[in-house]
Amino acid sequence: MKHTLFWVAALLLVFSANISAKNTKKEGEDLYVRCIAFYNLENLFDTIHDEGKNDYEYLPDGGMKWTSFKYENKIKNMAYAVAQLGTDYDPRGAVCVGVAEVENIGCLYDLCAETNKTYGRRYKPILVEGPDRRGVDVGFLYDSVLFKPSKVNGFELKAHYADGGEIKTRLQLCVSGYLMEDGTPEKIHMIVCHWPSRYGGELSSRPGRDTAAMLSMHICDSIRMREPQAKIIIMGDLNDDPDNHSCKDVLKARKKPQQVEPGGFYNTMWIHLANGTGTLYYNGGWNLFDQIIITESLLNEKKDGGKWAYWKSQVFNKPFLTVQEGKDKGAPLRTHKAGVWQNGYGDHFPTMIYLIRKK
Repeated sequence: MKHTLFWVAALLLVFSANISAKNTKKEGEDLYVRCIAFYNLENLFDTIHDEGKNDYEYLPDGGMKWTSFKYENKIKNMAYAVAQLGTDYDPRGAVCVGVAEVENIGCLYDLCAETNKTYGRRYKPILVEGPDRRGVDVGFLYDSVLFKPSKVNGFELKAHYADGGEIKTRLQLCVSGYLMEDGTPEKIHMIVCHWPSRYGGELSSRPGRDTAAMLSMHICDSIRMREPQAKIIIMGDLNDDPDNHSCKDVLKARKKPQQVEPGGFYNTMWIHLANGTGTLYYNGGWNLFDQIIITESLLNEKKDGGKWAYWKSQVFNKPFLTVQEGKDKGAPLRTHKAGVWQNGYGDHFPTMIYLIRKK
């Protein structure tokens, strides 16, 4: 099944920075910088039942006692977090944000409305409903002045569990559009993913994620059939680490830039995992499931040229997103833990990459 949707909006932000690390925190005279982010919003459900969705746990009489009060606080918390993304280098924030674990487009409209009203952003949402058993989807937020979407496709994963049962999981959402500056548009493609979970164990569930990696590759290949040097970003909660089979061996997303062959992929987040930084904390250890993978065409674009090029990546693990004390100190501050409402944010830290372009 393939869903297609077209969105048109006006475009772009521009922010500049010097290519040297010491000068990139503020606007400079030579370069623009843009932030593109991914954030798993951890069960962003509204309080109303959606027909055909298994959202009963997140209803007022469900297991989480999900009331309007809790939902509104969740929206406020997520809006604050989203508004901070990318602000280390651009006070206007991330130009695009891929998101996961969202019940419907209405939740994203609520999130955008709060973010825009309270923090002066200009986000609009995109979401294509998929067949996930719980009824959650991936989505996309974009600054309606700084990015111009031109095409949206949702791709369904066809895969099965070890016992032969069909995997009903999220679509892979491909948003194509234009970053612009000084009236100069440049096309970029972003694939937002939430690959199948590790339900039943990492090894037994591995084929589902391997198949998801193949689907991501297929989407990239389809784009590059039309645009051989297309700049593509794969982002999402992949439910695997950069060194797991799906990413390292199927997608062949490399750890170091010099390892990336023409037409290959670079995993911008692997360096953080290698340095002991993760995006989710489970059973006393860190994983980095929230990955951003880019094509060689974006990695090796000339940094002093007039087109967008990859600069650096970041795990957004600011103190306000973390547990401050106890045995889980430093872990993401969740909305719920063991069924108890904590009025937190989510169980994953956001991840980001920065693109630069010569003025």
